[in-house]
Parts: sequence; C-alpha cells; structure tokens
Amino acid sequence: MPLAITLLNGLLTVWGVLTGLLALLIIYRSVVGMHEEDQLILDPAEAHMAAEQKEIAQKIKRVKPYVYVLSVASGVLLLAILGVWAWQVVEAPH
Repeated sequence: MPLAITLLNGLLTVWGVLTGLLALLIIYRSVVGMHEEDQLILDPAEAHMAAEQKEIAQKIKRVKPYVYVLSVASGVLLLAILGVWAWQVVEAPH
C-alpha cells in the first residue's frame, strides 16, 4: 500500500505543477490578447500599429502548442490519478 500512496502523491504533484504552468500560460495568452484588435483601419501614419498587432498575433500563436500539450498532459495525468485512486479503493482491505 505505501507504494500506491507514494505513486498517487507523485502523480498529484506532477499534475499540480503541469496544471499550474497551464494556468500561467492561459493567463499570459489572455493578457497579450487583450491588446489585440479585431479590426484595424490604418492610414500610412499609423503603420506602427500594424506591426504591433502582428507581433501580438505571433506571441499568441507561439504559446498555442504549449497550451495544447499541457492541456492534454494534465487530462491524461488526471485520468491516471483517478485510476490509481480507484485501484487503491478496490485493493483496500474491507
């Protein structure tokens, strides 16, 4: 039984770290995305705004794969945690 408890604690720790990183990336993406405009009408004097919008879009695009990978990893670890916990319940002496 101690091995299962150690395994569960380890999985919970890794899941907590991954989910925390995921939350930070989502917050970062939201903060960067706040400055993104849906529609941008520019005259030649405001060309710098187009470059800023392009840079914001690139930052959001750069973060997207990490958010996806961390989301999948967090979900898989959560399922593994539930499986270990269910195994502990079944194997526990009654």
